[in-house]
Amino acid sequence: MELIETARALVASGPICDHCLGRPFADRSFGLTNAERGRAVRTTIAMADDVDYETTSPTDCWVCEGICGRFDELADDAIDALGETELYSYQVGSRVPPLVEENDRLLRTEASLEADAGEPLRSELNREVGRRIGARLGVDVDFRRPDVQFTVDLEDGTIDVQRNSISVYGRYRKLERGIPQTEWDTYDESVEELVAPPLLSAFRGTEAVFHGAGREDVDALMLEAGRPFVMEIKQPRRRSADLEALEAEINDRTAGKAAVGGLTFVSYEMIERVKQLDATKTYRATVEFDDAVDVDAFSAALEALDGATIAQRTPHRVDHRRADLVRERRVLSIEGTLEDDVSAIVEIHGEGGLYIKELISGDEGRTEPNLAGIVGVGATVVALDVIDVEGAEEPFLTDDYLLDRDGAPATGRAQG
Repeated sequence: MELIETARALVASGPICDHCLGRPFADRSFGLTNAERGRAVRTTIAMADDVDYETTSPTDCWVCEGICGRFDELADDAIDALGETELYSYQVGSRVPPLVEENDRLLRTEASLEADAGEPLRSELNREVGRRIGARLGVDVDFRRPDVQFTVDLEDGTIDVQRNSISVYGRYRKLERGIPQTEWDTYDESVEELVAPPLLSAFRGTEAVFHGAGREDVDALMLEAGRPFVMEIKQPRRRSADLEALEAEINDRTAGKAAVGGLTFVSYEMIERVKQLDATKTYRATVEFDDAVDVDAFSAALEALDGATIAQRTPHRVDHRRADLVRERRVLSIEGTLEDDVSAIVEIHGEGGLYIKELISGDEGRTEPNLAGIVGVGATVVALDVIDVEGAEEPFLTDDYLLDRDGAPATGRAQG
């Protein structure tokens, strides 16, 4: 009887369509649309009262003011606004005019219902328009990070289409000195500028943003397996591509200056994972001494530095762009060979953030201990190579971050 009394109060509130009549009862039944609930409610009270309660068109409904009759139209408009865009997943949001939302609240007040009874008009709008979009495009809804986010704005009559970015993971090697990782006014090109254009073109994006797992000095090479990175393609109109072909195109385009490998579609969350990677690194430094160095003194210096904790004040060469702090980093291992009495090759495995050039030179006492100070002869790094970035191997790139080969979310994996 309570349901019938509530239904009578709703019908008595004014001309009301089946959607708006059924919506306050959305939490009392399952497997029905609100319009189906409304028709069932209308039929129930008609039989109880022996009165023909005629169905009201959404156009004449005092609650939604025609919105519930526009679901098909709005879905069509959203697909038109999408244009030529590839997607696997979507979500729909909306902005409903405040007066209509107030009508939805007043409806519940008229029937002495709780303010949150059933389902809000906005939720029905999002679901019904979204269901039609999904059916027509053959794509799935994703409430976390869809490929495309539609926002239906019924206040100004527009539909906004947000194409969420694509993330492509890989490793790069830098094979020529004097190239920064990302765009820098002082230099003509960067790893980012060498790698981005083919990806930007393939996915028809508006911008490519490079995210690296740390960075090497401009004059340092990045060798061996390379440094992990994610290229984020913003506002893409395509989401699938042959990454093996793109890898080959990129490497041909770089003309031996850099190379990429292992390009893989990953979820958006991989960007932060790469940026926060706390990796140790192995470097190979070519060192020149100001004077002749004794072999025993050189060996003793390496032994003293092996496993040592190094206190490094921000180096002179970067103090214009970094805070003046003293940081402690550990030399995990160090070994080297004198090429002659004034030059050596030194290989250092150190914690992330260890300044290698300053570990060798001492940087006028800002790094202690240091190789030059221990051997008692000035020393300078004349060439530096990064030969390994540890901590970036499997299981760094796990299934939780992988997407299928064509860019579609893998079953049971994170979507992005």
